[in-house]
Amino acid sequence: MTAAVEVVFERRGAGTPLVLLHGIGHHWAAWSPVLDRLAEAHDVIAVDLPGFGRSPVPAAGLPADMPGLVAGIVKLFAALGLDRPHVAGNSLGGAIALELAAAGAVSSATALSPAGFCTPRELRWALTVLTLHRNAARLPEPVLRSLFANPALRTLALGMILARPNRMALAEALADARALREARAFRAVARAGRGYTFAGAPTVPVTVAWGTRDRILPYRQAALARTRLPAARHLDLAGCGHVPMHDDPELVTSVILHTTGARAA
Repeated sequence: MTAAVEVVFERRGAGTPLVLLHGIGHHWAAWSPVLDRLAEAHDVIAVDLPGFGRSPVPAAGLPADMPGLVAGIVKLFAALGLDRPHVAGNSLGGAIALELAAAGAVSSATALSPAGFCTPRELRWALTVLTLHRNAARLPEPVLRSLFANPALRTLALGMILARPNRMALAEALADARALREARAFRAVARAGRGYTFAGAPTVPVTVAWGTRDRILPYRQAALARTRLPAARHLDLAGCGHVPMHDDPELVTSVILHTTGARAA
């Protein structure tokens, strides 16, 4: 589906709205392992951010900074008739979720391994690794299919992003590779985010959850998040990598639903 602001999204379930935001180079389907679980409690809207997945680059161009990205999501809320929905995000999406919480635009925010808590050197590392993955995603699809069909090679190819690569279906791995390869906004968003750090002060319920085996934004960054967000709930996602929705769908579902209040802590 598309909204009036030309953003593609997948919508499932009923109840209070919950918006899901993916990371750089990803797409709404990153949330597929948890989507139906979350839809049992919420009206879930999983978004392709502008210039990623099947969402086009805006006619006016991509936002130049995080405030621009956040303003675009607030416009999406208005276009969909959403009044302060709950939000959950991963990586770049996690940073956007926290910024939305700091702006008072959401009822709660769950941030999974969010950007905004790394040193410049750590950020360069993350973007370098993701750029290398993007270059590899340009291999011919039959080559990628053979690579992902072999458990050992799939672990080699995806082990920087997932702690348990063999839990991802072949079709999902191929779809993720296509999304990364075709991400029209990748370079612009990476360039705009080079100096970004999170410095907001949300007043709504916030959970920051970090994969203990995250190799893109390493787990040690969770310590800085705890310092900058002392009022938030901070959790370890034991055994999970950078995209924990695939590594442990039930754990991620539980973390998000506890934050929204749909499941008792």
